[in-house]
Amino acid sequence: MKRTALLLAAGWLLAVVFIGSGCGRSTCAPAPAVAESAAPAGFPRAVAGEYSVMTFNLHQYALLDRDGNSDTLEPKPREETEAIINAIQEAAPDILAVQEMGDPAAWAEFKYNLRQAGLDYPHEEYLRRGKSDLNIAVLSRFPIVERQSHTSDTYTIGPAQFPILRGVIDITIEINPDYRLRLMVAHLKSKVFHSFGQAEMRRSEARLLNNHVRDALRENPEVNLLVVGDFNDDPSSAAVREIRTYKRETLLHDLRPTDAVGDAWTHRQNDDVYHRIDFMLASRGLLPEVLPDKCYAVRAPGLERASDHRPIVATFAATDRGAESAPDLSARIPPEIPQND
Repeated sequence: MKRTALLLAAGWLLAVVFIGSGCGRSTCAPAPAVAESAAPAGFPRAVAGEYSVMTFNLHQYALLDRDGNSDTLEPKPREETEAIINAIQEAAPDILAVQEMGDPAAWAEFKYNLRQAGLDYPHEEYLRRGKSDLNIAVLSRFPIVERQSHTSDTYTIGPAQFPILRGVIDITIEINPDYRLRLMVAHLKSKVFHSFGQAEMRRSEARLLNNHVRDALRENPEVNLLVVGDFNDDPSSAAVREIRTYKRETLLHDLRPTDAVGDAWTHRQNDDVYHRIDFMLASRGLLPEVLPDKCYAVRAPGLERASDHRPIVATFAATDRGAESAPDLSARIPPEIPQND
């Protein structure tokens, strides 16, 4: 067996053993600490009769070659893990959807660190594809009563057939005996070059996701459906249109969470290039329950080093409401400014 494989197996085995005995990292270092004296960032939280959902691309929460020495693999650096856990702890979402989660041992360590920060999620859906370290998962304080996640979807480009890389989480969560949320989570193909065209691959994955959205709406046109995740494309892109619409009919409404200063970006590239590629899209049935004042993008210390994404949160009333309660989301979109520089 190669040295890397031995180190990988041994490292994560130690992580799992130490998690069970009260130690959260493979090195037996203390779990990321949440400073007791640190004041909350002022994020609006759900109160009785409400629930909140966060989606967050964690940027490779996994064992990887981080130091250029291919003989060893390292976990996500401690300061990055602390920043991620602190941001989640301050927002305290009731339901947490994550992308770029590592193997089952990394997943166990992540949940342990959340528990150490006072966040206990007894219900989960973890979707792993092969040996990938780019998995998607959901943690919930409420019971998951239906599971129909999709792992066998395929599409064709020319003569070639491809699977949807990370699958689609599709679950139903019982918020209370009278109210359920159907949640879909996806992480579409990145913009990394591919000989068959990364843009067409991403658009094809978006079509597959749209198929599942339409199936859910055919079953129940008023279903409380929320579709979240990293779609790796901009709001006006063909891929995002493929998810939100069908035959020019809007199926899903873009909640567009913003931070305290009004910025909606969710992804930062090098050289200070910012994009909005993470989304929370609500069906017609869910829209009346949206609480716009409690939908926001997280701006928190240290996240710029922990991930190239930042989390977004939406909060909803936990009771079905009539269409007259639906907010005017157009008020959240700033006016277009002519480009004349």
